Amino acid sequence: MLRVIFLLLLGVLVAAAAGSPKKAFPFDYDQHDFPNGLRLITIPTDYPNVVALYIVVQTGSRNEVEPGKSGFAHLFEHVMFRGTKEYPPERYEAVLKAAGAASNAYTTDDHTAYHTTFSKEDFEVILKMEADRFRNLSYSEDVFKTESLAVLGEYNKNSAAPTSKLEEVLRDTAYDRHTYKHTTMGFLKDIQDMPNMYQYSLQFFDRYYRPEYTTIIVAGDVKKDNVRPLVEQYWGGWKRGSYTAAVPREPPQDGPRSNRVEWNTPTLPWLTVAFRGAAYSDTEKDQATLDLISFLAFAESSELYQKLVIQEQKVDVLEPDNSDHVDPYLFSVWSRVKNAGDVNYVRDQILATLDSFKERPVPKDRLEAVKSHLRYSFALAMDNSESIAGTLARYVALRRTPETINRLYEMYARITSEDVQDIARKYFSENSRTVVTLAGGKAQ
Repeated sequence: MLRVIFLLLLGVLVAAAAGSPKKAFPFDYDQHDFPNGLRLITIPTDYPNVVALYIVVQTGSRNEVEPGKSGFAHLFEHVMFRGTKEYPPERYEAVLKAAGAASNAYTTDDHTAYHTTFSKEDFEVILKMEADRFRNLSYSEDVFKTESLAVLGEYNKNSAAPTSKLEEVLRDTAYDRHTYKHTTMGFLKDIQDMPNMYQYSLQFFDRYYRPEYTTIIVAGDVKKDNVRPLVEQYWGGWKRGSYTAAVPREPPQDGPRSNRVEWNTPTLPWLTVAFRGAAYSDTEKDQATLDLISFLAFAESSELYQKLVIQEQKVDVLEPDNSDHVDPYLFSVWSRVKNAGDVNYVRDQILATLDSFKERPVPKDRLEAVKSHLRYSFALAMDNSESIAGTLARYVALRRTPETINRLYEMYARITSEDVQDIARKYFSENSRTVVTLAGGKAQ
C-alpha cells in the first residue's frame, strides 16, 4: 500500500517538474453508456481480489420538490434494503454474509449511493442481486410504515446533537424557495406524515430509480471485458424513465439574515457564519476558488485558527464548509465558542478574515501551498479500491465522469491571487450573509 502511495506522489512530482502535471485521478478507467441511459465506470486497480461496487443515483433531497414531501430520498436509503420477491431481506443478507461482504448506503442533498465491498469471485451474484432490487423493489404498506417510523426515530436521535439543529435552522433561514432549504432528513412535519404516504413513495421510486439517473462504479481486481457483459445481462433490461424534477431557483438574497437556536440543555455556544455560495463546476472558477479560500482562511495552519484556537483559546472548533452541490449552496464557517460572551467577537473575527481577502491579494506562496496540499491529500486518500470508488462516487453524482476530477484540479492550478480577490468580493457581501447562533440552557 505504501509503495502505491509513494508511486502516486512520485508521479505527481516528476510530471510537475516536467511541466505536465499528472492527472489528479491517475487510474485508467473505462466509461460505457448503455442504451437505457445507465452508465458504467470500471476501474481496474492493483489491489488483489477485492472489488468495490458503488451504485450512485442522482437523487437526493434536492429532488424533493413537492411541498409536504421532504425526506423521501433518505427514506429510500432504508426501504431499498427491504428486498424483492426473489431476494427478500433474509436471503439478501444471507448472500452478503456468505460473501463476507460489507454493504451500506448514504444519502446527500444531490445523490444517494449504495456500496458493497467483496471478493472478486462473488461479483456476479452481488451484481445480479443489486440489479434485482433496483428493478424490482417490493414492499408492503406495513413495511413502508415501519421504515418511515424508523426515519422519525433517526431524526429524533440526530436532533439530540446541537449541530444537527443548527444546520436545520441555518438552511431554513438562508433559503426561501430552493429545496436546499431542508436537510437530507427533511422537515419534521413531513417525516411525521410519512406513514400516510405509501402511494406517493411508489411514485417517488418510479420517478427516480431509473437508469438515466444511475451510474455503476466498479473498482478493484476486475477487467472491463468481464464487467460490461454482466452489467448488460442484469441491468440492460431496466427501463428508462421520463420524469425530471422542476427544482425551484433561489432568488437573490436581499439583505443580511440572522437566527438563534435556544438549546434546552447545557452546551457550549455554537456560531455559524454563512454566505450564499456557488454551484459545483469544473469549468467556472467560483466554487474552486471558494475551496481555496476556505483552506487559506480556516485550516489549522491559518492565522485565524492559530489565533482563536491555539493562542486565545476562545474556540475549540473552527471549521469551514464549502461542500460541492449541483446548485448554489452555502459557504459557511462553524465554530464552538468556549464562553458565550465571546460569540460576537468570534463572529467579527471571521468576518474580518473574509474581508481581508477582498482588500488585498493573497501571497502567491500561500496560495500555491494550499493547492499542493489539496492535490496531495486527494492522492493519499485513494489508497484502496473502496476509497477509489467512494471518492469517485461524489464527483460522478455531479457530472457522471471521472474527468470532472481532472478538470477541477487543472482549474485549481490556474487560479491566481487576483481570482481569489475577485471571488471574495463577489460572494462575501453583507446582503448574502446569514448568521445563526445556538445557546445552551445554562449560562456558560
